[in-house]
Amino acid sequence: MKTLNVSLGERSYPIFIGPGLINQAELFKPFISNKCVFVVTNTTVGPLYSKKLMQTLSTHAKSVYEIVLPDGESYKDWQTLQKIFDALLTQGADRKSVLVALGGGVIGDMVGFAAASFMRGIQFIQVPTTLLAQVDSSVGGKTGINHPLGKNMIGAFHQPVAVIADLDTLKTLPPKELSAGLAEVIKHGAIADATFFGWIETHQNELLACDPNAMSHAVERSCEIKSAVVAADEKESGIRAILNFGHTFGHAIESGLGYGQWLHGEAVGCGMVMATDLSYRLGYLNAEDLKRIKKLVTAMRLPSCAPMIGNQRFLELMRIDKKSEGGAIRYITLEKIGKAKIEAVDDSVIKEVLTANQAN
Repeated sequence: MKTLNVSLGERSYPIFIGPGLINQAELFKPFISNKCVFVVTNTTVGPLYSKKLMQTLSTHAKSVYEIVLPDGESYKDWQTLQKIFDALLTQGADRKSVLVALGGGVIGDMVGFAAASFMRGIQFIQVPTTLLAQVDSSVGGKTGINHPLGKNMIGAFHQPVAVIADLDTLKTLPPKELSAGLAEVIKHGAIADATFFGWIETHQNELLACDPNAMSHAVERSCEIKSAVVAADEKESGIRAILNFGHTFGHAIESGLGYGQWLHGEAVGCGMVMATDLSYRLGYLNAEDLKRIKKLVTAMRLPSCAPMIGNQRFLELMRIDKKSEGGAIRYITLEKIGKAKIEAVDDSVIKEVLTANQAN
């Protein structure tokens, strides 16, 4: 087992990475001892891991309850969030109660937001079961739900007390979900570590085959990169925005198509190709860099061409973005593979990128 630390002063917390962690009662003990615990999961993950996790938690918890939500990005809304609050209030949860998010990014984001809001803030533990959640969304304290006009627009910064990433849960991931998670792995290399990017290129077959050693390194290095960025800028007032490489275009694809039509990671994969094309047009990257990133995204079985949403609609959707300031969209571009920057770009250049990267 590998242990990392997210250094945020009194809000610091550990990330545990390794196989079989769901069965390790002592790992959970410091966070749940003699407390009322609520495991929040979905209809897909629940049948696979919930019973096992609840047995583990019951060793030290005062009581353990399960809350099962419908599965999918289309349910990341007020209505579904309300189901968590309904269950907490019905079962008499208090300020010492602990929520446990057992699932992917949607569950983690919603449970985190519920924990941030219930009684003005209670503790929660992330137990991510998808690659995307293990390498990205479970770390950093971003929580929230979608709004019909924009993705993740309603939420809060609320750090978990621990992230427990059991690598064994990746074995049950459908190939499409695995590829979606690999998009965020590629992102970490692209924005912060050219050597790691090269390692991903070299080990793409092992990653697609969910090889345990390759997965372990991918999760560890991604969490190291993300933890360092979050520690430097917890509330995204500056450098943390680089973690949104590919997300400005990607979120517009998700909103434009309707949530759940494309997986988040699929939209990010395509968004990275578009952001790379933008970096090329701005003169930062050469044609070979552009080719490398597009080739790797495609190799990971991710879409590299956006659906036809239309340039004007694309721009409208991108303006409803948390990085926008005074109506100006701020893009994450690459100065080189391994180094990202944040900047506003003239719409005329963006329209070139959109025209070149949408399906006809």
